[in-house]
Amino acid sequence: MIEGSPGTPTVTVFGADWCPDCRRSKRLLERLGVPFEWRDTEHDEAALDEMLDLNGGRQSIPVVRLPGGRILVEPSDPALRSELADAGLVEG
Repeated sequence: MIEGSPGTPTVTVFGADWCPDCRRSKRLLERLGVPFEWRDTEHDEAALDEMLDLNGGRQSIPVVRLPGGRILVEPSDPALRSELADAGLVEG
């Protein structure tokens, strides 16, 4: 888990360690230096419940919650990067 400094917008990634798309999204966030919180839906029942609520009951992962509440489900790297730029977290 990477935590931002106080007042820094935080991205939350819901997923599982075995999920290749989850690992890919985490790597992109790390490479871009974007602070994020990792919520393991396989080992944390509260994280699973929150992810299901955000995702309309579907179990697709990763689910990425951006500052402001925007939710991305299984985003490609270009889509995630674009949304991060729109949120002002990375250069466009």
